[in-house]
Amino acid sequence: MTDDTTTATTDIRLLIVDDQALVRMGFRMLLDAEPGIAVVGEAANGAEALALAAELEPDVVLMDVRMPGLDGIAATRQLLELSPTSRVIILTTFDLDEYAFGGLRAGASGFLVKDTRPAELLAAVRAVAAGDAAISGRVTRRMLELFGAKLPAADATVDESLASLTPRELEILVTIGEGLSNNEIAERFYVAESTVKTHVSRVLQKLGLRDRVQAVIFAYERGLVG
Repeated sequence: MTDDTTTATTDIRLLIVDDQALVRMGFRMLLDAEPGIAVVGEAANGAEALALAAELEPDVVLMDVRMPGLDGIAATRQLLELSPTSRVIILTTFDLDEYAFGGLRAGASGFLVKDTRPAELLAAVRAVAAGDAAISGRVTRRMLELFGAKLPAADATVDESLASLTPRELEILVTIGEGLSNNEIAERFYVAESTVKTHVSRVLQKLGLRDRVQAVIFAYERGLVG
């Protein structure tokens, strides 16, 4: 009885959004079988996703980026306005898809290719539910190489929000923008990884950012990396 109660209170509530029924079924079978994760709904398009998100308040949304009607980018932006506590993982058929990058800029916390390994999918869902990002440093760097030039030009003046950061926090923001993981940042500055995590949390809080994906975009838009 105790175990059931614990599970019920700790389950990650997940919504699957994809216009292909077989894809939704595959994800549901995998995720529903995993302890601590509960698939609370499925949607076939962006409009259905918005309606279900308002009703179900999912913790994590797996969002297909290319759908007829309201696509994943627009749906992500509207869903996060509707349900700001939800986290979105963009699903794409192609690695380093420009549409996936658009989804990140719309507020998603990461992206996965649809044929990703089950262990990586489960790890991504848990990471995003915990407030982290589901995107590796390697992929971050590669995406910015491909699409960074399409970001708006950075303002040459110092952003007021940057003035709130300490020198070390500014250094941390730059390394996040470079796509470094917490472990890599710790090695660069010869500090403990727990210290890096504390710095990252403070940077995100001071800048009003949801996660390190938004921090990467923030750093690029302000010309801190490039």
